[in-house]
Amino acid sequence: MKYVLFVVGDERPWAEAGPEERKRVYEKWGEYDRFLRERGAAPAGNELAHSSTATTIRKDGDRILITDGPYAETVEQISGYVVVEAADLDEAIELAAAMPSDVEIRPVPAEVAS
Repeated sequence: MKYVLFVVGDERPWAEAGPEERKRVYEKWGEYDRFLRERGAAPAGNELAHSSTATTIRKDGDRILITDGPYAETVEQISGYVVVEAADLDEAIELAAAMPSDVEIRPVPAEVAS
């Protein structure tokens, strides 16, 4: 079964991080990627640009409303995602617990997972 692991957190520290701190964080993510591959979790995913670069589209009947910025203004944002293969939610939780950040897990419904 596929699960999406959403990377969740406050974007401010990353935006303020210097080159050495960013390198250290990317190294942790490289270790995490190797961990997933060793487990056969077939990872795929990406870092996302800062939420301030988002464009939101809302529909109001036949009208389409386009605004700059994220869908919701919150302290924490989704800053990336990883898609993994896991036997069940317990395994997905185990894979997510090794992630170097906070994470939200969502299953991909079987009928759309292909």
